[in-house]
Amino acid sequence: MAAIIVVGAQWGDEGKGKVVDLISAQADMVVRFAGGANAGHTLKVGGQKLVTHLLPSGVMHPGARCVLGAGVVVAPEILADEIATCEARGLGVTPRLLISRRAHVTFPFQSAIDRAANAGPRSIGTTGRGIGPTYSDKAARIGVRLGDLVHGARAADRVGALVEVWAERARAAGVTAPTVEGALAWVAPYMEVIGPLLGDASIAVDEAIRAGKKVVFEGAQGTLLDLDHGTYPFVTSSSTVSGGACTGVGVGPTRITGVVGITKAYCTRVGHGIFPTELLGEAGDRLREVGEEYGATTGRPRRCGWLDLPALRYAARVNGLTALAVTKVDVLAGLPEVPLCVAYRLDGVETNEFPVDDLDRAEPVFLNMPGWDASVSEARTMDALPETVRNYLREIEQRTGVEVAIVSIGADRDATVVRREVLV
Repeated sequence: MAAIIVVGAQWGDEGKGKVVDLISAQADMVVRFAGGANAGHTLKVGGQKLVTHLLPSGVMHPGARCVLGAGVVVAPEILADEIATCEARGLGVTPRLLISRRAHVTFPFQSAIDRAANAGPRSIGTTGRGIGPTYSDKAARIGVRLGDLVHGARAADRVGALVEVWAERARAAGVTAPTVEGALAWVAPYMEVIGPLLGDASIAVDEAIRAGKKVVFEGAQGTLLDLDHGTYPFVTSSSTVSGGACTGVGVGPTRITGVVGITKAYCTRVGHGIFPTELLGEAGDRLREVGEEYGATTGRPRRCGWLDLPALRYAARVNGLTALAVTKVDVLAGLPEVPLCVAYRLDGVETNEFPVDDLDRAEPVFLNMPGWDASVSEARTMDALPETVRNYLREIEQRTGVEVAIVSIGADRDATVVRREVLV
């Protein structure tokens, strides 16, 4: 039995799509456990590119069953479109896709008002996809679940309760107020696609694990965007850490055999919020252009900076990481030296801990590491990596206490060094 959780160890956009796709080659089941269509995972295989926002990254492997757990919030139009895209590419996703009937629905009126609110002076820089409002409605117990929409009377009742609240919000925001009839008419064609795929994700995943199958739980966003443990309030609205896999799917923590954290060799962030190692000007622009650091969901340019090891150590602790995957090592090629944030100075005292609640007062402390050249992109084993890269990775391991098992040196699936198989 192998049941591993893969999470982002930074502010998201760490390259989870590629790493999950790589690991999923040995998986029997790939399970998305949280987030919504605000996540964008880019997969590049054989020169072809596929961007998924809701479907698990394991969709590229025909032998893997794909599951969306109850912790995911679903935009029906986006999910139906992704299914159609995958079918058109011959991936045969429909027969192997299971969607939790308990997953909540994001309606267009939630997205519209989300965008209106996000334009205000207190904006935190969200994608405006209605994710936060959907989770808020879920917590307020007025949300609509996918399973509600396959029963006529229940659908009208549940949608009616939600519309009653949102009609008033829409008028206050200057947005067209939703109606029950309009919402039901809008969602009906998408449910023709999604409805037959609904089921109990908890039972399906538990049965797979009990049968000795290899299961990968795929997160969205990153640790530092977690609602409880991230850089609040500039966070997402769900649990992005490894514990969220258990609650978002409905399996016990004793079923989990490992947790893989994904980190870039540098750091990026989108939206607002403090970013202590951020690079402004030419250095940040170089990382952005070479690394193609633009959001897969919104196209927004990402803020770029040096790798933050106290933050990575923090991610290792809250997730219980058993392995690291370091991505985009090739992007740093050509730099004479690569600074690493190894500590913080807070009120004149140096600390190795990530001051998550005091970042506005913390000053990063850097260690300058020798750089490496473009030959890194040709390596396929650890020994073939330039010595300076191996030293850089060793520094990460020593300061986080977590082994680097995977090193990504390019966007394609085969541009990877696998030091140790993690799904065993």
